[in-house]
Amino acid sequence: MERVDPNAVSAHWRWEKDRDGLVWLTFDRQGQSANTFSREAMQELGTALGAIRLTEPKGLVIRSAKDSFIAGADVNEFVRFKSPAEALEFTRLGWDVLQELRSLPFPTTAMINGYCMGGGLELALACKYRVALDEPKTRFAFPEVMLGIMPAWHGVQWLPKLIGPSQALSLLLTGKSADARRARRMGLVDQAVPLRILENTARMVTLEDKGARALPFTQKILLSMRSFVVSQARKQVAKRARREHYPAPYAILELWRRYDGNPFLAASDPDCSIEALFAHPTARNLMRIFFLQERLKSLGKGSDFAPRRVHVVGAGVMGGDIAAICALRGLTVTLQDPSPERLAPAVKRAAELFKRRLRDPRRERDALDRLIPDPSGAGARGADVIIEAIFENLEAKRKLFAGLEAAARPGAILATNTSSLKLADIATALKDPSRLVGIHFFNPVPQLQLVEVVRGQNTQEELSRKAAIFVRQIDKLPLPVRDSPGFLVNRVLGPYMQNAFRMLDEGVKPETIDAAMQEFGMPMGPAELADTVGLDICLAAGRALARNVSSEADVPEILANKVALGHLGKKTGQGIYRYVEGKPVKGQPDSYGKELIEALIEPYLAEAKQVLEEGIVADADLIDAGLIFGTGFAPFRGGPLHYLDDRKTSSR
Repeated sequence: MERVDPNAVSAHWRWEKDRDGLVWLTFDRQGQSANTFSREAMQELGTALGAIRLTEPKGLVIRSAKDSFIAGADVNEFVRFKSPAEALEFTRLGWDVLQELRSLPFPTTAMINGYCMGGGLELALACKYRVALDEPKTRFAFPEVMLGIMPAWHGVQWLPKLIGPSQALSLLLTGKSADARRARRMGLVDQAVPLRILENTARMVTLEDKGARALPFTQKILLSMRSFVVSQARKQVAKRARREHYPAPYAILELWRRYDGNPFLAASDPDCSIEALFAHPTARNLMRIFFLQERLKSLGKGSDFAPRRVHVVGAGVMGGDIAAICALRGLTVTLQDPSPERLAPAVKRAAELFKRRLRDPRRERDALDRLIPDPSGAGARGADVIIEAIFENLEAKRKLFAGLEAAARPGAILATNTSSLKLADIATALKDPSRLVGIHFFNPVPQLQLVEVVRGQNTQEELSRKAAIFVRQIDKLPLPVRDSPGFLVNRVLGPYMQNAFRMLDEGVKPETIDAAMQEFGMPMGPAELADTVGLDICLAAGRALARNVSSEADVPEILANKVALGHLGKKTGQGIYRYVEGKPVKGQPDSYGKELIEALIEPYLAEAKQVLEEGIVADADLIDAGLIFGTGFAPFRGGPLHYLDDRKTSSR
């Protein structure tokens, strides 16, 4: 490389020209661990592109000095907007700068390592070529829809033309990510290569400049059938989200159909304007959730504890899936069960998970190699983290932990996945009760992000901190909670589910109850949720947690009868609903009004407020975060306690 000219260096960017005449432009956002686009960073990019153009290079490669490429626009910029008009102004800045990049008269290449999200992906689309690091951490996504907004720096305009509308809308409307290999198959990147040849590949692709990939003929046809494509996509969106709750995916479809993805042509259209989305309360609440999620992630930060071996006791659905997730994330896992015949089904489920998530036979094999059936429990002796996930029986857990404590290394974490028993009661079996911590996962483990990290009366504070680090290591969200029956999530769900069962006993149709709660914004109604969890589990948890249940007569009749008949829900094919190929068979709901919705959700809200007053969780924001990520509480409402505050404010 030539010596970097001081004039080619700014706060966030630097560039230099090599002997081949290539310019290498490096993004290194000052004072940040990740590259994101602030207003200043985007302005500096525009200045750098103008200066580079004057040097008439043979090509330009844009790269990152961070562990990842570009994570998108800085969300802090969004919350600082004083008006929707300021949002449009920021959009104009990014739109113009990326158009300038796309218009450069020489070949340009994005050299992508790690996350390439949102505005970072739009920058990559502005380049003629994209070369990606072929590693699991390299991910491509447009997460804007999850913030209640849309990709507005040409993303909606350029992506369908590059990979076709079907694949483009799948990314734009869901926020889901694609790894480097899938991106290569889609045509999103030109090359996906290992680190040792990444830089050289970017160099050669740029200098050779063989031309962009042609869009397949069938996708060209679909580009000319926008109204049809949009109508089909809208039907799929409607199955997942109501327009009044989540306007962004509908706006993306209309922006592409009517205006070819140009937000400035749509500036006065309330169906798909940037200003309308930013003015909508959903965007404000989804951005609130983004910051709540970041706060949960921060609770698991720490470099002084890096467990490598995990021992899980209990190969049922919960224990088996916990073990599978740990192996998926690179840990060596030994899986023990008192009934060895349960190990084979657990490993089979793990293999199916690895196939779905990894989509690479080599990586699938490696993950399976890390999951070791261990009928004798020998793995406990070398484990850094030991997790008990057997059935909810206090004496069984006490007996198990007495043996685990004797086998475990002195510094190993001893954790229980109990959902309803108090840690203090379990810990009486230990010589050192301070070693026990709760690491409480939720079913289905692969899908649900939240994990409650439970600190008992005697639990070492340092142990709780390390447990949270472990939770983040396996890509979950740790929520510190105080030891109390049901902790947070089950404590709040208990009265909510009990109330729904009471209404079922009174003759309200399950379809009506579920429809009312889905209209409120819950991802699943309480009847279907009970079937998904398992009616036997609901019955056991209800008996353990309900403070006012003092006799069998207090147990909901429909719940007791279904369990007695062996109709346990989705897992048996029959519960409150009948299941065909894993899906509930539902009739039409009866008509209902706002009164039913309020009656159903009120116990949930009241219990969340009570948890705050009792100090089970540190503050209202963490309660909101826990209930959004643990129960799916209507995200567009910003959390139950936030919703209560909004409701109180609007009633004044």
